[in-house]
Amino acid sequence: MKKYTVLAFGIAKDILGGRQCEIELPGNTVAALRTALVSRYPALAGLRSLMIAVNSEYAGDGVLLEERDEIALIPPVSGG
Repeated sequence: MKKYTVLAFGIAKDILGGRQCEIELPGNTVAALRTALVSRYPALAGLRSLMIAVNSEYAGDGVLLEERDEIALIPPVSGG
């Protein structure tokens, strides 16, 4: 299994309990990461438009991850 560091912003930071977390995955895709994060932090499932960025670009579920990638959780933004 590979270990990844995930940065969190906005409400995602509150759910994770901090600005970042480390997570080990059996796979190496954004989909595997999303599944593992929701398993560990079920409240993330409520963020319907939660985006995952890899190396400063939004990433779809099929994107392959490398251990050195910068991975960020970008929650929906609201405001007026």
